[in-house]
Amino acid sequence: MVSALVVLLATVLSIASAAFADSWRHGHRSGGPLAHGVADVVALQWYDITNRTIAAAAYPEPVTQSRAWSVSWLAAARAIGDHGESSYAVAAFGQALHDTLDAQVPSQQPQLDTDLANTLAELPNGPAKNAGIAAGKQQARKVLAERQGDGLDTASVDIPFTPPAAGPGVWQPTPPTFAPAVRAGEGNARPFLLAANDQFDPGPPPGLNSPTYLSSLAEVRAYGSGTGSLRTPRQTDVALFWEPAINIQFVQVLRAVLADTNRPLAWQTRFVAAFNVITTDAQIAIYNAKFKYLFWRPVTAIQTGSIDPDPSWTPLFTTPRYPDWPSGHGGVAGAAQQVLTAFLGSDAPGPINVTSPTDPGSTHTYDRWSQITREVIDARVWEGIHFRFSDVAGARVGSRVARYDLQHLRSIGL
Repeated sequence: MVSALVVLLATVLSIASAAFADSWRHGHRSGGPLAHGVADVVALQWYDITNRTIAAAAYPEPVTQSRAWSVSWLAAARAIGDHGESSYAVAAFGQALHDTLDAQVPSQQPQLDTDLANTLAELPNGPAKNAGIAAGKQQARKVLAERQGDGLDTASVDIPFTPPAAGPGVWQPTPPTFAPAVRAGEGNARPFLLAANDQFDPGPPPGLNSPTYLSSLAEVRAYGSGTGSLRTPRQTDVALFWEPAINIQFVQVLRAVLADTNRPLAWQTRFVAAFNVITTDAQIAIYNAKFKYLFWRPVTAIQTGSIDPDPSWTPLFTTPRYPDWPSGHGGVAGAAQQVLTAFLGSDAPGPINVTSPTDPGSTHTYDRWSQITREVIDARVWEGIHFRFSDVAGARVGSRVARYDLQHLRSIGL
């Protein structure tokens, strides 16, 4: 049952991804070729600047980080537009990123001012540069205004939440702290492209007497335990690797793509913008479902459920403070696979090496985007914090969100 679910998911994602790949790799607007020089390196430079700036903000929730990436690179992509003149494109790109990042993380203004001055100093003075600067400022103002009050700020994401009464299958605060839920407002935020937050609602989780549930319960009990687990050393490594917020790994994946591409600046900018816009929408969709179905976590099911209860069982990692169904990591991975395939094909342009702060000394190498999705699904089970069916459902929701959003990117100027 477990292996069949994974194979089915991989097949669905691969078939759906292939349907979009050719049109996005070959038919989507590229903005025209740009001259060599600063345009060839500026995307990677400002990618690192964006990452540094958002890290300095120390947003407590991943979706707010994703929102900051989305707003900044969406403004930059709009500012460049279809303009193929190098000085214009680079000036528009740098100015838009500077202004949006400055507005969102004002503590970083001095460094951002220096970064922008360095970028603009590389360009010859003249009408093209001046027009690009003006376009960057204009699009930054527009996107910031459009996204104002979108519900992705920390206060709106982490609204107070009172759990329902305890019962079979019902989410409750989890040990060891039994702290209140977080991210209860995330599913109420305004998406970038979805027509409705519940547009791709996965439906309710499997029944507590269903073969799917019973199989997943037995698996997470055996392989996700903090002690006495059946995990192999390789499985423990995978669990360790994907324990932190999934944004950390995908920031590295996108950076590797930018470092290994000779695509025009407009393509690189749209790629980063689309990835973050779509994965932000996927997170909203996932949390809308989480707080609708309020399904319990494995630790609650195993410690207090009616099937061989074991009050001493604990997961490898502390359970996150929100419901199980569907998986947030699965949602991001499923959406990411679709976007990466749409822009680049099912294979990575070359082997991509990724590290994790919770798995020091370990490097995972990926050749196909589907490898990441499969690892993420496995990891959350082996960590003891998710049922496998929740991971599979999350990836399916993320995939559906991405397929829809990819078809509607032009409606927001991408």
